[in-house]
Amino acid sequence: QVQLVESGGGLVQAGGSLRLSCTASGRTFSQYGVGWFRQAPGKEREFVAAISWSGANVNYADSVKGRFTISRDNARNSVYLQMNSLKPEDTAVYYCASTRTLFGGAYHIRTAEYGYWGQGTQVTVSS
Repeated sequence: QVQLVESGGGLVQAGGSLRLSCTASGRTFSQYGVGWFRQAPGKEREFVAAISWSGANVNYADSVKGRFTISRDNARNSVYLQMNSLKPEDTAVYYCASTRTLFGGAYHIRTAEYGYWGQGTQVTVSS
């Protein structure tokens, strides 16, 4: 079992930055890929970024490429999402999740490929 807890969300003006953290309990967190997803009101949950279990590979949605950076520190059982140049359309609840597959890669972009989810953290970007 893995429990994930997101933090770092908040209210920021357009052009600002936030750093989200996802901290896990469970000894095997470092052996799973991790993804960040987001869900805006009335919309489906969408892929934002993913990182492989080792941290060697990353993947981003086109909408955030060049602005967001995903990283992980397996010694701290944590994954981070640095978000720069935020836009109002980035407003959503952000979730982290770990892959169902052991030694998951960064190519997992579908919600069904993730087995454990955090409770989410709200990010609001004002114009």
